Amino acid sequence: MVVVSSPSSLLPLLHTTKPTTHRRPCFTMASNPSNKKKNNIGLSNDEKRVLLERYGYDPEDLSSQQQQQQSFTSSRRRKGAQKGQREDGFVAAEEPKPPRTTHKLLQVLGGKARRKKLLSPKGMDVRPMMEVVKGAAFDILQVAGGCPASLRPGRWLDLYSGSGSVGIEAMSRGCSEAHFVEMDPWVISEVLRPNLEWTGFLDSAVVHALRVEDFLKRADQLVGKIGQFDYVSVTPPYTAVDYSVLMSQLSTTALVGEDTFMLVEYPLRTDMLDSCGSLVKVSDRRFGRTHLAIYGPKWAQKKRKSEKSLLTTVRRVP
Repeated sequence: MVVVSSPSSLLPLLHTTKPTTHRRPCFTMASNPSNKKKNNIGLSNDEKRVLLERYGYDPEDLSSQQQQQQSFTSSRRRKGAQKGQREDGFVAAEEPKPPRTTHKLLQVLGGKARRKKLLSPKGMDVRPMMEVVKGAAFDILQVAGGCPASLRPGRWLDLYSGSGSVGIEAMSRGCSEAHFVEMDPWVISEVLRPNLEWTGFLDSAVVHALRVEDFLKRADQLVGKIGQFDYVSVTPPYTAVDYSVLMSQLSTTALVGEDTFMLVEYPLRTDMLDSCGSLVKVSDRRFGRTHLAIYGPKWAQKKRKSEKSLLTTVRRVP
């Protein structure tokens, strides 16, 4: 090996053990950072070229290799910086996500479990139906069904159930059974199930832990086991669904019958059809940025129209 520590020691110190074997020597050059006029190995360009030629190296080839190495090193540092990696190879650990928590901001509005508080997740992972919307929805359903004081007895399907507040409200007001479709295991174990236990409806509830789209695709298989539903609530996260696709699935699913009532919560600037399969739109109301459409059988629409005309006539009588 040849060690060069300064420009003056340019003589070869190569020793070979066999005269017939000629190997290219490896050499190490000590750096001299204080000399700014010289390159990064402590030699001027001319001295470096003389030294390399003396040992049979092509200075141009070595210069191109060094440039490639410098380019590779710079690129690697940039990528490491983007990924949070330091120059020494240490990768900073990602900050752990804060634990998910709950609070009690919801309550049952009517029926057997009235005024009982319900858990809901903090943050925007799950967005429960606003209580003013929920109260108006059940008032409309009760009147449309012919029982203003309570719901007609039946079975409820709560799609995108989240905390389960809609299905629990339905059982509190007279439904005999409710099915909840929710895909988040944490919400099911930490929010939905405790709410069912607290309100006393756990034995009357069935939880389906899967996506709503997959649940509706399996409707033909499920309808033989669980039958059709009398009520369906659809309260999806607005930005996570395509309403045209969702309403198309609901209009053809075997889980919805001719006498089913279906309430759909949807955002502004969403076009909702006047019918969904065999069901017609009974009501469509706006609550700030939230809209609520209720579909039902044709007889419910006729009944609602006759009640409105009767109310108008009574108001006109002096």
